[in-house]
Amino acid sequence: MKKAALTLCLLAALSCTVVAQQGAVPTGIPHLDHVFVIMMENHGYREILGNGNAPFINSYAKSANLATNYFAVAHPSLTNYLETVGGSNFGVHSDNAPDWHNGSCATNLSTGVPNTDNPSSSNVCPIWGSGADAATPVLDCTNEVTAPPCEVNIDGIAWYAAAPNTLGITIADQLATAGKTWKTYQENLPMTGADLVNYSDGEFTNNTNFAKIYPQLTPPLSTGNIVQLYAAKHNPFVYFQNVQQGTNPMISYAQMSAFDGAGGLWGDLASGHSPNFSYIVPNQCNDQHGRGNGTAFCAFDPVSNGTQAGLNPALIILGDQVVQKLVTAIHSSPAWHHGHTAIVVIWDENDYAVDPIYNKVVAIVDTNYGFHALQSGQFYTHFSLLRSIEGGLGIPCLNHACDASTNTMSDLFGQP
Repeated sequence: MKKAALTLCLLAALSCTVVAQQGAVPTGIPHLDHVFVIMMENHGYREILGNGNAPFINSYAKSANLATNYFAVAHPSLTNYLETVGGSNFGVHSDNAPDWHNGSCATNLSTGVPNTDNPSSSNVCPIWGSGADAATPVLDCTNEVTAPPCEVNIDGIAWYAAAPNTLGITIADQLATAGKTWKTYQENLPMTGADLVNYSDGEFTNNTNFAKIYPQLTPPLSTGNIVQLYAAKHNPFVYFQNVQQGTNPMISYAQMSAFDGAGGLWGDLASGHSPNFSYIVPNQCNDQHGRGNGTAFCAFDPVSNGTQAGLNPALIILGDQVVQKLVTAIHSSPAWHHGHTAIVVIWDENDYAVDPIYNKVVAIVDTNYGFHALQSGQFYTHFSLLRSIEGGLGIPCLNHACDASTNTMSDLFGQP
C-alpha cells in the first residue's frame, strides 16, 4: 500500500503536495540530543547482509534495528549525499566537482536543467535560492550506463517528479537557525581544509603544484598519482553557496573536520564535544567505495552485478572494520551516556548493477534508549531518514522529506 500510494502521489505530483520548501516539524520520533550518521558506499543490501567478510556489520544489524525495505533515491553518489542532508538532488545527477565561488553561474534549480554525466555537464554551480530539482525516473541512463538495461533509481516502481519549489539549503542551515550544532567529519580531509579541494589523500590535493616536487623524476609526479581518499562528492555541504561564502561561521567550512587532529572526530568523541548532528564520511577505501590507483585491498569490486561473488573481499573487510571502530568510539563517548542518542549506518546506493537489481541498501539504526533487534519492512528512502532526524532534532521537514509519501522511521527510532 505504501508504494502504491507513492506512485499515485507522483502521478499527480502537483496536486499531491510535492511542494518542497520547509514544513512542520515531523512527529513520531522521540527527542534526540545527538545523531551520528555514518555514510558507506556503493553496495546493495544483499551484498552486505549475509556477507561473511562483514561480521561486525551483520552482527550490528541484528543487535540494533534494521530497515529491510530501505532504498537509495538515485545515482550517482553525490545525488544521494545531497538527498540525505537536503531532501533533494537540487538538480544534480552527477558526481561533478563544485564550481567553486562562481557567483555568476545559473544554478540547476533556477534553470531546471539537470547536471548529469551523460550528457556531460560542467561543474556544479553553487546551490542557493529555490526552483525545480531534477525528476527521478524509475530507470536511469544518465550515469554509468547510457542504454537499456539501465540502473533502477529506487525499487523499480517508485519515482519522483521534479519539485518546483525546492529550497536550496540543507539540515545545516536548519540547525544553525535553531541554535543547534552540526559538523561533517571527512576522513583524510587535508589540513588546508575543504575550500577548492575536489579530492585529496590527506596531504596532496588537486591543487598541488607537482612541478615543484621532485621535478627530476621521470615520469614526473602529477595529480594522477593522488589516491583520492577525500572527495568533495562525498561532502555535500561544500556545494552550497552560503558554505563557500562562509559569512555565517555556523554554516561554513569551520564545521568540517578530519577524523584526526584538533577538532577531529576522535577528539570530539572523547572530549564530549560532539555536535547535535554528526555526518561521518570514511575515506574512499574505508567506506567500501574503492579506488583504481590504491592498494589491492582498496581496489574496486571486479564485477558490479548485485551479488557477493563480484566483490573485492578486502574492500568489504576494510569497511566492516571502520564501522566497528566508529560505532565502538561513539558507544564509548559521553554523548552515548547522556540524553538520547542515535547512530545510523547507511550505504549511499548500490553498486551500479542494472535492471532488475533494485537500489535497496542496508540502513541500521541504533539508539541508547528503547528497544533493539527490531526489523522493519516499511518502505523507507533517504528522504525518510532526513525526515526522521529532523523530527528528533526538532526542526522542520525539508524539501522531499515533507512529501506526503515520505514515511517517518518511527519504528526504528522507537520510543524512550
